[in-house]
Amino acid sequence: MPDKTFSKARQVKLMIFDVDGVLTDGKLVFGPDGEALKIFHVLDGHGIRLLQQAGIQTAIISARKSDMVVRRAEDLGIAYIQLGIQDKLSAFTALLGKSGMTAADCGYIGDDVIDLPVLTRVGFSASVPNGHIEVRSRVDYVTETTGGNGAVREICDLILQAQEKYTRIMESYLK
Repeated sequence: MPDKTFSKARQVKLMIFDVDGVLTDGKLVFGPDGEALKIFHVLDGHGIRLLQQAGIQTAIISARKSDMVVRRAEDLGIAYIQLGIQDKLSAFTALLGKSGMTAADCGYIGDDVIDLPVLTRVGFSASVPNGHIEVRSRVDYVTETTGGNGAVREICDLILQAQEKYTRIMESYLK
């Protein structure tokens, strides 16, 4: 891992997640009533909880509205949830105002060009290997794991390692 990546991840106080393609594999399955079904990975959820346990705030900004995302975010205790947002930069600016953070305090993981306005402004940016090439070529880190399959957990672990909190957290499970 390049020192520059660790240095940027070390500064994260608020980690922001896109949903489709990051917290999910990006595929949309429509149920009989027309609702889009989403599948979330438990490793990602626990990684988010570990960030929170370490004092790092979490947020979601997604272009799609979804009751399933609201439920998942509530289950995980994600403080800031903004759904149905096409202008992610405006949502990000509003989030900065609500949280009292600066852009440099934030990390963001996204997978498509709609995420670029935020990805290019945060202190630490990441994408997934199945993300769009324009995104992957502009971020600080591309996960080894694909979206919806533990990529978020990989980012959470990286941040915790960069902030030297990972070992202490893991030791708590080995007692």
